[in-house]
Amino acid sequence: MSDQLTIKDIAKYCGVGVSTVSRAINDDPGISPKTKERVLKVVKKFHYIPNNSARNLKIQESNTIALIVRGLNNIFFQSMFDGFQTLLYKNGYDFLIHLVDENTAVSRSAIELAKEKRLKGVIFLGGQMEDPAVELDQLDVPYVLCTVAHSMYTPMPNVNLVAIDDAAESCKAVKYLIEKGHRRIAIITGHKDDRAVGGQRLSGYKRALAEAGIAYDEDLVGYMEEDIPEFTTENGYAVARKLLARTDFTALFCISDITAIGAYKAISEAGLNVADDLSVVGFDGIDLGRFTIPSLTTISQPKDKMVKSSVDLLMKAINGDDTPRQLVYSASLLERESVKAIER
Repeated sequence: MSDQLTIKDIAKYCGVGVSTVSRAINDDPGISPKTKERVLKVVKKFHYIPNNSARNLKIQESNTIALIVRGLNNIFFQSMFDGFQTLLYKNGYDFLIHLVDENTAVSRSAIELAKEKRLKGVIFLGGQMEDPAVELDQLDVPYVLCTVAHSMYTPMPNVNLVAIDDAAESCKAVKYLIEKGHRRIAIITGHKDDRAVGGQRLSGYKRALAEAGIAYDEDLVGYMEEDIPEFTTENGYAVARKLLARTDFTALFCISDITAIGAYKAISEAGLNVADDLSVVGFDGIDLGRFTIPSLTTISQPKDKMVKSSVDLLMKAINGDDTPRQLVYSASLLERESVKAIER
Protein backbone atom coordinates (compact mmCIF):
# COMPACT_ATOMS: atom_id res chain seq x y z
CA MET A 1 0.00 0.00 0.00
CA SER A 2 1.04 3.57 -0.57
CA ASP A 3 1.96 5.96 2.21
CA GLN A 4 -1.22 8.01 1.58
CA LEU A 5 -3.76 5.45 2.75
CA THR A 6 -7.45 6.12 2.46
CA ILE A 7 -10.33 4.52 4.28
CA LYS A 8 -11.20 2.77 1.01
CA ASP A 9 -7.76 1.13 1.02
CA ILE A 10 -8.32 -0.18 4.55
CA ALA A 11 -11.78 -1.47 3.63
CA LYS A 12 -10.46 -3.25 0.52
CA TYR A 13 -7.61 -4.86 2.45
CA CYS A 14 -10.00 -6.13 5.15
CA GLY A 15 -12.69 -7.21 2.72
CA VAL A 16 -15.35 -5.05 4.36
CA GLY A 17 -17.27 -1.91 3.51
CA VAL A 18 -16.08 1.64 4.16
CA SER A 19 -18.82 2.14 6.74
CA THR A 20 -17.59 -0.90 8.67
CA VAL A 21 -14.09 0.58 8.88
CA SER A 22 -15.56 3.88 10.04
CA ARG A 23 -17.56 2.15 12.78
CA ALA A 24 -14.54 0.22 13.96
CA ILE A 25 -12.41 3.37 14.18
CA ASN A 26 -15.18 5.26 15.99
CA ASP A 27 -15.81 2.41 18.46
CA ASP A 28 -19.38 1.90 17.30
CA PRO A 29 -21.05 -0.76 19.49
CA GLY A 30 -22.97 -2.01 16.45
CA ILE A 31 -19.92 -3.72 14.94
CA SER A 32 -18.93 -7.26 16.00
CA PRO A 33 -15.85 -7.48 18.27
CA LYS A 34 -14.15 -9.89 15.86
CA THR A 35 -14.56 -7.59 12.83
CA LYS A 36 -13.55 -4.59 14.87
CA GLU A 37 -10.37 -6.30 16.06
CA ARG A 38 -9.44 -7.33 12.51
CA VAL A 39 -9.95 -3.80 11.13
CA LEU A 40 -8.01 -2.13 13.93
CA LYS A 41 -5.08 -4.51 13.43
CA VAL A 42 -4.84 -3.40 9.80
CA VAL A 43 -5.17 0.25 10.82
CA LYS A 44 -2.31 -0.19 13.29
CA LYS A 45 -0.16 -2.22 10.89
CA PHE A 46 -0.23 0.40 8.17
CA HIS A 47 -0.26 3.39 10.54
CA TYR A 48 -3.49 4.64 9.01
CA ILE A 49 -4.48 8.12 10.19
CA PRO A 50 -8.20 8.92 9.74
CA ASN A 51 -9.20 12.13 7.99
CA ASN A 52 -9.75 14.40 10.98
CA SER A 53 -11.80 16.90 9.01
CA ALA A 54 -14.27 14.24 7.98
CA ARG A 55 -14.42 12.80 11.49
CA ASN A 56 -14.91 16.21 13.04
CA LEU A 57 -17.70 16.96 10.59
CA LYS A 58 -19.53 13.82 11.67
CA ILE A 59 -19.08 14.75 15.30
CA GLN A 60 -20.45 18.24 14.65
CA GLU A 61 -23.40 16.93 12.72
CA SER A 62 -24.28 14.51 15.48
CA ASN A 63 -24.42 17.43 17.91
CA THR A 64 -26.35 19.90 15.77
CA ILE A 65 -29.67 21.65 16.31
CA ALA A 66 -31.45 22.86 13.19
CA LEU A 67 -33.58 25.98 13.05
CA ILE A 68 -36.07 25.40 10.23
CA VAL A 69 -37.43 28.75 9.11
CA ARG A 70 -40.57 29.31 7.03
CA GLY A 71 -40.42 32.84 5.66
CA LEU A 72 -37.28 33.66 3.70
CA ASN A 73 -37.65 37.44 3.99
CA ASN A 74 -39.08 37.70 7.49
CA ILE A 75 -36.98 40.32 9.28
CA PHE A 76 -38.59 39.48 12.62
CA PHE A 77 -37.38 35.88 12.33
CA GLN A 78 -33.95 37.04 11.20
CA SER A 79 -33.67 39.16 14.36
CA MET A 80 -33.97 35.96 16.44
CA PHE A 81 -31.12 34.03 14.79
CA ASP A 82 -28.32 35.43 16.96
CA GLY A 83 -30.25 34.64 20.13
CA PHE A 84 -30.80 31.03 19.08
CA GLN A 85 -27.17 30.62 18.09
CA THR A 86 -25.82 32.09 21.33
CA LEU A 87 -28.02 29.97 23.61
CA LEU A 88 -27.46 26.76 21.67
CA TYR A 89 -23.69 27.27 21.73
CA LYS A 90 -23.88 27.83 25.50
CA ASN A 91 -25.63 24.48 25.77
CA GLY A 92 -22.89 22.81 23.76
CA TYR A 93 -24.69 22.47 20.44
CA ASP A 94 -23.87 23.57 16.93
CA PHE A 95 -26.44 25.58 15.04
CA LEU A 96 -27.80 25.14 11.54
CA ILE A 97 -30.31 27.42 9.79
CA HIS A 98 -32.45 25.73 7.14
CA LEU A 99 -34.78 27.98 5.14
CA VAL A 100 -37.88 26.63 3.42
CA ASP A 101 -40.12 28.50 1.01
CA GLU A 102 -43.91 28.63 0.93
CA ASN A 103 -44.13 25.72 -1.53
CA THR A 104 -42.02 23.28 0.50
CA ALA A 105 -43.52 20.72 2.89
CA VAL A 106 -41.90 21.69 6.20
CA SER A 107 -42.47 18.31 7.88
CA ARG A 108 -40.88 16.35 5.04
CA SER A 109 -37.97 18.79 4.87
CA ALA A 110 -37.38 18.37 8.63
CA ILE A 111 -37.48 14.58 8.50
CA GLU A 112 -35.00 14.45 5.61
CA LEU A 113 -32.69 17.01 7.22
CA ALA A 114 -32.67 15.17 10.56
CA LYS A 115 -31.50 11.99 8.85
CA GLU A 116 -28.99 13.68 6.57
CA LYS A 117 -27.36 15.79 9.30
CA ARG A 118 -27.88 13.37 12.22
CA LEU A 119 -29.58 16.17 14.14
CA LYS A 120 -30.08 16.16 17.89
CA GLY A 121 -33.13 18.39 17.70
CA VAL A 122 -35.17 20.85 15.63
CA ILE A 123 -36.75 24.23 16.31
CA PHE A 124 -39.41 25.28 13.81
CA LEU A 125 -39.73 29.02 13.30
CA GLY A 126 -42.81 30.35 11.53
CA GLY A 127 -45.16 28.72 9.07
CA GLN A 128 -48.31 26.76 9.81
CA MET A 129 -49.10 23.18 10.79
CA GLU A 130 -52.64 21.86 11.07
CA ASP A 131 -51.71 18.85 13.22
CA PRO A 132 -47.99 18.85 14.13
CA ALA A 133 -48.14 15.65 16.19
CA VAL A 134 -49.30 13.78 13.08
CA GLU A 135 -47.27 15.69 10.49
CA LEU A 136 -44.06 15.21 12.48
CA ASP A 137 -44.74 11.66 13.63
CA GLN A 138 -41.76 10.35 11.65
CA LEU A 139 -39.36 13.01 12.96
CA ASP A 140 -37.27 10.92 15.36
CA VAL A 141 -35.59 13.81 17.20
CA PRO A 142 -37.08 16.25 19.76
CA TYR A 143 -38.58 19.44 18.38
CA VAL A 144 -40.18 22.72 19.44
CA LEU A 145 -42.56 24.95 17.50
CA CYS A 146 -41.79 28.66 17.88
CA THR A 147 -44.36 31.09 16.42
CA VAL A 148 -45.72 28.27 14.27
CA ALA A 149 -49.39 28.96 13.64
CA HIS A 150 -52.19 26.44 13.81
CA SER A 151 -55.68 26.76 12.37
CA MET A 152 -57.95 29.12 14.27
CA TYR A 153 -60.59 26.38 14.23
CA THR A 154 -58.47 23.73 15.97
CA PRO A 155 -57.26 23.49 19.59
CA MET A 156 -53.68 24.34 20.44
CA PRO A 157 -51.41 21.40 19.52
CA ASN A 158 -50.24 19.18 22.38
CA VAL A 159 -46.55 19.54 21.51
CA ASN A 160 -43.72 21.72 22.76
CA LEU A 161 -44.79 25.15 21.57
CA VAL A 162 -43.87 28.80 22.15
CA ALA A 163 -46.18 31.50 20.82
CA ILE A 164 -48.25 34.60 21.44
CA ASP A 165 -52.03 34.90 21.27
CA ASP A 166 -52.32 36.53 17.83
CA ALA A 167 -56.01 37.36 18.16
CA ALA A 168 -55.61 38.94 21.61
CA GLU A 169 -52.60 41.00 20.58
CA SER A 170 -54.30 42.30 17.44
CA CYS A 171 -57.33 43.20 19.52
CA LYS A 172 -54.96 45.19 21.76
CA ALA A 173 -53.61 47.15 18.77
CA VAL A 174 -57.03 48.05 17.43
CA LYS A 175 -58.37 48.99 20.87
CA TYR A 176 -55.45 51.41 21.17
CA LEU A 177 -56.51 53.10 17.93
CA ILE A 178 -60.11 53.25 19.12
CA GLU A 179 -58.96 54.86 22.38
CA LYS A 180 -57.20 57.49 20.25
CA GLY A 181 -60.57 58.38 18.72
CA HIS A 182 -60.41 56.37 15.49
CA ARG A 183 -63.50 54.56 14.22
CA ARG A 184 -62.73 54.10 10.53
CA ILE A 185 -59.87 51.64 10.98
CA ALA A 186 -58.56 49.65 8.02
CA ILE A 187 -56.48 46.49 8.24
CA ILE A 188 -53.88 44.80 6.04
CA THR A 189 -54.16 41.12 6.89
CA GLY A 190 -53.05 37.81 5.34
CA HIS A 191 -54.42 36.00 2.31
CA LYS A 192 -58.20 35.79 2.12
CA ASP A 193 -58.17 32.06 2.92
CA ASP A 194 -55.63 32.39 5.76
CA ARG A 195 -56.90 30.55 8.84
CA ALA A 196 -53.66 30.83 10.78
CA VAL A 197 -51.76 34.04 11.63
CA GLY A 198 -53.69 36.25 9.21
CA GLY A 199 -57.04 34.78 10.22
CA GLN A 200 -56.32 35.05 13.93
CA ARG A 201 -55.13 38.66 13.70
CA LEU A 202 -58.17 39.56 11.60
CA SER A 203 -60.32 37.91 14.27
CA GLY A 204 -58.72 40.15 16.91
CA TYR A 205 -59.44 43.21 14.76
CA LYS A 206 -63.11 42.22 14.50
CA ARG A 207 -63.31 41.57 18.24
CA ALA A 208 -62.00 45.04 19.11
CA LEU A 209 -64.51 46.69 16.79
CA ALA A 210 -67.40 44.65 18.17
CA GLU A 211 -66.50 45.43 21.78
CA ALA A 212 -66.44 49.14 20.92
CA GLY A 213 -69.78 48.98 19.11
CA ILE A 214 -68.21 49.73 15.71
CA ALA A 215 -69.75 47.97 12.71
CA TYR A 216 -67.44 45.70 10.72
CA ASP A 217 -66.93 46.98 7.16
CA GLU A 218 -65.48 44.58 4.59
CA ASP A 219 -64.28 47.54 2.49
CA LEU A 220 -61.77 48.33 5.24
CA VAL A 221 -60.14 44.89 5.01
CA GLY A 222 -57.15 44.56 2.70
CA TYR A 223 -56.05 40.98 2.03
CA MET A 224 -52.47 40.36 0.94
CA GLU A 225 -51.97 39.82 -2.77
CA GLU A 226 -51.65 36.18 -3.82
CA ASP A 227 -49.01 36.85 -6.47
CA ILE A 228 -46.67 38.79 -4.14
CA PRO A 229 -44.72 37.12 -1.29
CA GLU A 230 -46.54 37.45 2.03
CA PHE A 231 -45.40 39.81 4.77
CA THR A 232 -43.26 41.98 2.51
CA THR A 233 -43.03 45.72 1.87
CA GLU A 234 -44.20 45.05 -1.69
CA ASN A 235 -47.41 43.43 -0.48
CA GLY A 236 -48.05 46.13 2.09
CA TYR A 237 -47.58 48.80 -0.56
CA ALA A 238 -49.88 47.10 -3.06
CA VAL A 239 -52.68 46.46 -0.56
CA ALA A 240 -52.49 49.95 0.97
CA ARG A 241 -52.83 51.52 -2.51
CA LYS A 242 -56.03 49.55 -3.10
CA LEU A 243 -57.46 50.47 0.30
CA LEU A 244 -56.72 54.16 -0.21
CA ALA A 245 -58.37 54.11 -3.62
CA ARG A 246 -61.43 52.23 -2.35
CA THR A 247 -62.50 53.95 0.85
CA ASP A 248 -61.73 56.54 3.50
CA PHE A 249 -60.24 55.76 6.90
CA THR A 250 -58.26 57.53 9.60
CA ALA A 251 -56.12 54.63 10.83
CA LEU A 252 -54.48 51.52 9.41
CA PHE A 253 -53.53 48.39 11.32
CA CYS A 254 -50.98 46.16 9.55
CA ILE A 255 -50.43 42.62 10.81
CA SER A 256 -46.65 42.96 10.35
CA ASP A 257 -44.21 45.84 10.59
CA ILE A 258 -42.80 45.10 7.16
CA THR A 259 -46.18 45.47 5.47
CA ALA A 260 -46.69 48.69 7.44
CA ILE A 261 -43.44 50.08 6.05
CA GLY A 262 -44.66 49.25 2.55
CA ALA A 263 -47.92 51.02 3.35
CA TYR A 264 -45.96 54.15 4.29
CA LYS A 265 -44.95 54.57 0.65
CA ALA A 266 -48.51 54.18 -0.62
CA ILE A 267 -49.71 56.73 1.93
CA SER A 268 -47.03 59.20 0.83
CA GLU A 269 -47.85 58.71 -2.85
CA ALA A 270 -51.48 59.47 -2.06
CA GLY A 271 -50.39 62.89 -0.80
CA LEU A 272 -50.96 62.02 2.86
CA ASN A 273 -48.73 62.08 5.91
CA VAL A 274 -48.45 59.18 8.35
CA ALA A 275 -49.78 60.23 11.78
CA ASP A 276 -50.99 63.71 10.77
CA ASP A 277 -53.41 62.40 8.14
CA LEU A 278 -53.44 58.65 8.71
CA SER A 279 -52.36 56.77 11.83
CA VAL A 280 -50.54 53.45 11.37
CA VAL A 281 -49.87 50.57 13.76
CA GLY A 282 -47.69 47.58 12.90
CA PHE A 283 -47.05 44.21 14.50
CA ASP A 284 -43.78 42.47 15.55
CA GLY A 285 -41.58 45.20 17.02
CA ILE A 286 -38.68 44.92 14.57
CA ASP A 287 -35.83 47.36 15.09
CA LEU A 288 -36.31 48.88 11.65
CA GLY A 289 -39.51 50.51 12.88
CA ARG A 290 -37.45 52.89 15.02
CA PHE A 291 -35.95 54.41 11.89
CA THR A 292 -39.03 55.07 9.77
CA ILE A 293 -40.34 58.62 9.58
CA PRO A 294 -42.38 58.83 11.69
CA SER A 295 -41.23 55.90 13.82
CA LEU A 296 -43.69 53.02 13.79
CA THR A 297 -46.02 52.28 16.70
CA THR A 298 -46.28 48.51 16.94
CA ILE A 299 -47.17 45.40 18.92
CA SER A 300 -43.76 44.15 20.09
CA GLN A 301 -43.37 40.40 20.41
CA PRO A 302 -41.17 39.24 23.34
CA LYS A 303 -38.62 37.63 21.05
CA ASP A 304 -35.89 37.15 23.68
CA LYS A 305 -38.28 35.24 25.98
CA MET A 306 -39.53 33.20 23.06
CA VAL A 307 -36.02 32.27 21.95
CA LYS A 308 -34.93 31.31 25.46
CA SER A 309 -38.08 29.28 26.14
CA SER A 310 -37.76 27.44 22.82
CA VAL A 311 -34.18 26.42 23.62
CA ASP A 312 -35.07 25.49 27.22
CA LEU A 313 -37.95 23.27 26.07
CA LEU A 314 -35.74 21.59 23.48
CA MET A 315 -32.98 20.91 26.02
CA LYS A 316 -35.51 19.30 28.37
CA ALA A 317 -36.82 17.13 25.55
CA ILE A 318 -33.31 16.09 24.50
CA ASN A 319 -32.58 15.15 28.10
CA GLY A 320 -35.56 12.84 28.23
CA ASP A 321 -38.44 15.02 29.44
CA ASP A 322 -41.29 13.97 27.13
CA THR A 323 -43.99 16.18 28.68
CA PRO A 324 -45.18 18.62 26.00
CA ARG A 325 -45.60 22.23 27.12
CA GLN A 326 -47.34 25.17 25.46
CA LEU A 327 -46.01 28.58 26.48
CA VAL A 328 -48.08 31.56 25.35
CA TYR A 329 -46.61 35.01 26.00
CA SER A 330 -48.13 38.47 26.00
CA ALA A 331 -46.79 41.10 23.63
CA SER A 332 -46.54 44.79 24.46
CA LEU A 333 -47.74 47.93 22.76
CA LEU A 334 -44.74 49.99 21.75
CA GLU A 335 -45.84 53.60 21.30
CA ARG A 336 -43.80 55.63 18.86
CA GLU A 337 -44.83 58.44 16.51
CA SER A 338 -47.10 56.97 13.84
CA VAL A 339 -50.42 57.38 15.69
CA LYS A 340 -52.21 60.67 16.32
CA ALA A 341 -55.28 61.08 18.49
CA ILE A 342 -58.34 62.57 16.82
CA GLU A 343 -61.53 64.07 18.24
CA ARG A 344 -64.59 61.88 17.95
